[in-house]
Amino acid sequence: MVKTIGNPLTWLAQGASGTGRAMGSAAEALGSELTEIPETNILTTADIRAALRAGFADFSRFRSDVMFLVLIYPVIGLALSVMAFHEALLPMIFPLAAGFLLLGPVAAIGLYQMSRKAETQDNVHWGTALTVLQARNVGPVIAMAFYLLVIFAVWMLTALQIYGWTLGPEPPASASAFLTAVFTTTAGWTMIVIGMAVGFVFAALVLVISLISLPMLIDKHTGVPIAVATSLQVARENPVTVGLWGALVAALMVIGTIPFFLGLIVVLPVLGHATWYLYRAAVPADT
Repeated sequence: MVKTIGNPLTWLAQGASGTGRAMGSAAEALGSELTEIPETNILTTADIRAALRAGFADFSRFRSDVMFLVLIYPVIGLALSVMAFHEALLPMIFPLAAGFLLLGPVAAIGLYQMSRKAETQDNVHWGTALTVLQARNVGPVIAMAFYLLVIFAVWMLTALQIYGWTLGPEPPASASAFLTAVFTTTAGWTMIVIGMAVGFVFAALVLVISLISLPMLIDKHTGVPIAVATSLQVARENPVTVGLWGALVAALMVIGTIPFFLGLIVVLPVLGHATWYLYRAAVPADT
């Protein structure tokens, strides 16, 4: 058990060793051996169930909830604390929570690597997640993560603009005044409807471009265009299954935010590992 979980400082140091060298050759890693979209499989609800079972098994095996508790939850708590004590930022709390749908694929990069390595290795641990920064394809992985972070930033700015059009532009006087305005005024309900509609568009965009692309970039030596094109192809060929997966992810993420985002410590790693297995069902290892 000690060997599997280890000390956070130890696996952090081990995983980070050699990262500088890998980052130095990132430009070279932008090259691609896979230059065509690979053949993909048709996905079914059985694949979703199998991916979730395998994802939960990896979650239980690697205790990746502890990894998220150590690395991610303090950041979440800090962001929410800042917003809670600054009335001007209160309108951004819900967009931030919804934004976890957009940042989920970025947060799960290390989980994809752990599940990938577990296919051929027994000594997989938390430090394995950081070895993704030493991969020859680190350049495209970082580029794709950056694109998703940009989408998240655009979403937050859009949400702020929607607030300005409806309940703004003045910041709320207090949390209670803000909640009262949101749920008891026409402007508040307008903000909710427009925000959910626009948020759906952002979430759908991230779903179709990242469902396959990030796991594929970690798995194969290819570039961002081929990986994104493959993800779009899978979404086009499996609209019902991909839509169902997206709805399931959204529902679990909402559940995970209650209470105080604690559930995300379980939901994020399970979905992260499961996404790897859904990718593997869509793009077999021998392609």
